[in-house]
Amino acid sequence: MNKKLRVLMTREAIKPERLPGSTVVVVDAFMATTTLVTILENGARGVYPVDSLEEAEEVCSRLDPSRLIRGGEQDALRIEGYDCGPFPEEYPPELVEDRDVVFVTTNGTRAISAAAPAGELLVGCIRNAPAVARHLKETGAESIYIVCAGSMGDFTLEDFLGATSILAHLEPDGKSLDGWKLNDAAWMALEFARGRGAAPEEVLRESRAGRWFLENDRLEDLRFVGEVGASDLVAEVRDGRLRRVAESRDRSATSAPGTE
Repeated sequence: MNKKLRVLMTREAIKPERLPGSTVVVVDAFMATTTLVTILENGARGVYPVDSLEEAEEVCSRLDPSRLIRGGEQDALRIEGYDCGPFPEEYPPELVEDRDVVFVTTNGTRAISAAAPAGELLVGCIRNAPAVARHLKETGAESIYIVCAGSMGDFTLEDFLGATSILAHLEPDGKSLDGWKLNDAAWMALEFARGRGAAPEEVLRESRAGRWFLENDRLEDLRFVGEVGASDLVAEVRDGRLRRVAESRDRSATSAPGTE
């Protein structure tokens, strides 16, 4: 079988029927996947990325309300009645440790939901790009999709940068992907990685969303997002729950939320 690597520029490009047996990495750098990785890394007991406010309420109804945190955004706005918004800084260890977080966003968690038929569904960002690349190599994945969540159907530079960061670490020697069948977007991402992918903060500053962060005095958030290799966490979504990959392999994947 030919090894295949495809980059999808928006979540709307996902064709769920093509995903079974493939490994999919969803990237929404500003901010869903960066925040999800941070929440799990900071000690949350359970992390549930959901597709909609309706699904959020359904999942919440099965969890212990005394240990529950609702977080996320809709249309870039904080959700009325929710505990936290979309930013990683809102989920420090002292808040999330040993608690359940239900998280919903406009683009990133919807992309995760659309990719649910994948054989393996990973959450990627710039911070954990090297760890994700190592995992892909170690598992010998031969059919890989890297999905840039985008923004309401539009291409976003920051998600593309996340994809290029993963590819840069998949091919550090310039030839590891020789023989792979790449789609056009994957080829372009690889070329970008070979060129400007080594300077993520500079690229983020030039993006539309990055300019918003700068204009709103959120430089530290931008720097946090762009710190390549700051996280060694590889996280997989299985049955609607985000887990560390090792934990996902070791524990039953059939437990309902709130029953463990």
